[in-house]
Amino acid sequence: MNVTAILAQPLTPLTQPAQRLVSAVVSWPVESQQRARRNALIASTALAQRRAELDEVEEFLASLGGSSAMEDAAQAAAHG
Repeated sequence: MNVTAILAQPLTPLTQPAQRLVSAVVSWPVESQQRARRNALIASTALAQRRAELDEVEEFLASLGGSSAMEDAAQAAAHG
């Protein structure tokens, strides 16, 4: 039996678990990177929304004539 004939034969049930294991090991880095990128995108979106809300609050307080939260924190730290 030559090598081509051996390779052309279907996998036996004993080699299928090994093939699944090899497939999982090979695909793990790609899947892990995709999950990490998705998590970073979600976190970035959440931070951008929080930053926009903070800006809106700062603008609202400034329109009322009050000092900003940053100025209040700086004054509190200075008097401390």
